[in-house]
Amino acid sequence: MQSLAQRLEHLKSHSARLAGSDLRQLIAADAGRAERMSLRVDGLFVSFARQHVDAEAVQALLSVAQASGMAAAIPSLLNGAQVNRSEGRPALHSALRTVFDSPVASAAAAEAKAARDRMAAMTQQLRASGVTDIINVGIGGSDLGPRLALDALKDFSDGRFRIHFLSNVDAHSAERLLSELEPSRTAAILVSKSFGTQETLLNGALIREWLGGGERLYAVSANVPKAEAFGIAPERVLPMWDWVGGRYSLWSAVGFSVMLALGEQGFAEMLAGAEQIDRHFMEAAPEQNLPLMHALMAVWNRNAEGHSAQAVLPYDERLRLLPAYLQQLVMESLGKRVSHEGAAIEHDTVPVIWGGAGTDSQHSFFQALHQGTQVVPADFIGVIQPDHRHAEQHRVLLSHLLAQTEALANGDVGATPQQHSPGGRPTTLILLDKLSPKTFGALVALYEHSVYAQSVIWGINAFDQFGVELGKQLASKLLPVLQGAAQADDPVSAALVREINARS
Repeated sequence: MQSLAQRLEHLKSHSARLAGSDLRQLIAADAGRAERMSLRVDGLFVSFARQHVDAEAVQALLSVAQASGMAAAIPSLLNGAQVNRSEGRPALHSALRTVFDSPVASAAAAEAKAARDRMAAMTQQLRASGVTDIINVGIGGSDLGPRLALDALKDFSDGRFRIHFLSNVDAHSAERLLSELEPSRTAAILVSKSFGTQETLLNGALIREWLGGGERLYAVSANVPKAEAFGIAPERVLPMWDWVGGRYSLWSAVGFSVMLALGEQGFAEMLAGAEQIDRHFMEAAPEQNLPLMHALMAVWNRNAEGHSAQAVLPYDERLRLLPAYLQQLVMESLGKRVSHEGAAIEHDTVPVIWGGAGTDSQHSFFQALHQGTQVVPADFIGVIQPDHRHAEQHRVLLSHLLAQTEALANGDVGATPQQHSPGGRPTTLILLDKLSPKTFGALVALYEHSVYAQSVIWGINAFDQFGVELGKQLASKLLPVLQGAAQADDPVSAALVREINARS
């Protein structure tokens, strides 16, 4: 049986075999490629036709997935096995939206349903109040998911509440936000699993003072006593669980602000879209499995082709925050250098995720995508049916979307060397029939399961994030140094503190 290193080396041999065939040649030589290398799950369509692979390479990738134990790994995740091995617990974000027939998953789904019922009751209470503005106070997974969802799905809000987000501990953010609001018409939701996140508690204390107390404070946390000590009554605390990581928590009470904006039905539709991908991930054959195929293209680009970055380029302004959301989902999940067993790994894992919304980004960094020395694979995301009546502008937007993927693949000889674009730049095109709560849920779940499949192939844990904690620990040690109550251990930090304090 081949080792992981041997399997990845075998992929490199296929990359070497294809090195002399550019994308234009691969596409021209295969009349049915565009149809065969596309998959649809209800309102979500994905084309891999412009990835630098042929049928033989795809079969090699599927063999890598099989050898990694993918057939068992997928139901292990969805049925509640302890896939988060370093912390000894399951990763049951799918149970927040899908009921699978296993005792662990079913129990988690029941808890999630009870939490949604409480969210719905609180939503009705707030709708009956005089509150017009809601501040979601959280950071990382307690901020990025709801922020993305509400920016993307603003057209589906009834406008009853204006939802605002406060994440950064930089008080300039709070000052600017609160200057636009009335305390008597504002409520806030503090989102922190431990209720110990420094940024959230500092911002929460600032808002509590501004509100004149905790009567209009809500919390989403696993630590009810700490929330109560902060001034939030237990009946206004919604649950979090250790079997859901922050970056996978949009579907839980972390999405309370989403339910407030979209209503119970809109929130349910978002969960239904994710559920559709959950069931597809569990049931589809490997070659027809959309999250798995997306993951395999990512593994191909990282390990066979050696590309160290990945762009995410939504051609819909409503999805402009998707690159930032995926930076956390992908890089926090896959930014690992040791295996499940704690051994140093010898292969590359996560690429750098970055991007921006088209067409704005075409006028900033696309020059590097077309003619730079580094090849950057890209996911392009478009929406076929807009939610506005300006048909001609939408056709122009879609023409740019299609043109960019074509130009990156095929290039152009150009009249001069400076005008030459080499092409051969791989892309995946994701098309949503419409941007709705359901298709949005499906899109996010697609990326969640792609990330997990990549982690299975690489033999790493997608659900811990110990690297995030180191900086937090050092910050707690340096705060007394800035206050003049301690000395820094690191000589450079000591010098920098002296520079700061000399001018404070």
